Amino acid sequence: MHMTRSGRYGFDASRLARIDAFVSERYLDSGKLPHVQLLIARDGEIVHFSHQGAAREGGAPVDEGTLFRIASMTKPITSLAFMMLAEEARVSLDTPVHHVLPELKGLGVYAGGGEGAPFTTTPTAEPMRMVDLLRHTSGLTYSFQNRTPVDAAYRDSKIENWHGNLTLDEFIAALGKLPLEFSPGTEWNYSVSTDVLGAVVERVAGMPLESFFATRIFEPLGMADTFFQVPADKLHRLSDCWALDEKTGQRVLYDRGEASAWSLFPRLVSGGGGLVSTALDYHRFCSFCLNGGELDGVRLVSPKTIELMTMNHLPGGSDLATMSKALFSETTNAGVGFGLGFAVTTDVARTLMPGSVGEYYWGGMFSTAFFVDPVERIHMVFMTQLTPSMRYPIRRELKTMIYSALT
Repeated sequence: MHMTRSGRYGFDASRLARIDAFVSERYLDSGKLPHVQLLIARDGEIVHFSHQGAAREGGAPVDEGTLFRIASMTKPITSLAFMMLAEEARVSLDTPVHHVLPELKGLGVYAGGGEGAPFTTTPTAEPMRMVDLLRHTSGLTYSFQNRTPVDAAYRDSKIENWHGNLTLDEFIAALGKLPLEFSPGTEWNYSVSTDVLGAVVERVAGMPLESFFATRIFEPLGMADTFFQVPADKLHRLSDCWALDEKTGQRVLYDRGEASAWSLFPRLVSGGGGLVSTALDYHRFCSFCLNGGELDGVRLVSPKTIELMTMNHLPGGSDLATMSKALFSETTNAGVGFGLGFAVTTDVARTLMPGSVGEYYWGGMFSTAFFVDPVERIHMVFMTQLTPSMRYPIRRELKTMIYSALT
């Protein structure tokens, strides 16, 4: 099932069709992925929208109403929420984080200890600032990196941005008791930074994050199918989610749609990874970004704010290959900087793929992905539900084939 209208949008219809054939043969017939959905738009108009595979085990195929857990594709939305408050001058990018979250005052950098011994720390060279949360240079980490005594302490403290055991305020308090991995601004490390940013939005706005998202972003943009908790009357549309068993190489059910953890309100409202959405809703968000902060006559931020968000903010104009020491990053790194909520392509040649300078993108741990190319005025939303997201090179393959279909 799909829709293509390619000619007047500068795409070759047969070359778009071969993307679906490739995905079907390589990922669906082989059982690597449970289902896939691909939306391609130009100038905000949908050019291609295809659906393959069953949304639930033994059930109906995915369709335009299917709900997907978008995980880290929540991050750009949390980043937008912060920038809306920044536009009102209620907070700024250089505000020290502890001015809004006093629990994080005086955090030190790991110097020793851990694994049962007390931590020793050195002072940070500069305080953690809001910009560090948006571009992942805060010194915070993720528990699943399995790299350092600090991320081990995150695991021990159950500091998770998932359906964990802490509320957002308890999560911030717990982070305030642990050292940073590095002094803010000196390295890039994918982390819980955007969850911390969600707490900043709550405190500055004086309302729960889910309320800010609903009233200030989703309702104005017509994103009626994006939420932290799937409403009971929409639960039948939530797809099954799968995980790869690394021992057997087989998919195993991770979260069943009809009995999903996302049908309950989360204990921790995660600005870093909590949302469920649809391809059509995320298409509206991408169109809004491409339009410079406006959609269907509703403006949430100015074009200059979107411009600022999609510049490379890594110190000294650096890229992820240089600044990231972490195992985990959602990108191939070279020629890629990081903006305020997205990766940003700075050098197309070094990415070894077709693309444009200034395109921005990200993905989620269940293998969903999007990109926005403001030069060619193209955006893509890709949906499926399999963790981990780095196992297959499908994002790279999709991007290559989409650009190959341009005429």
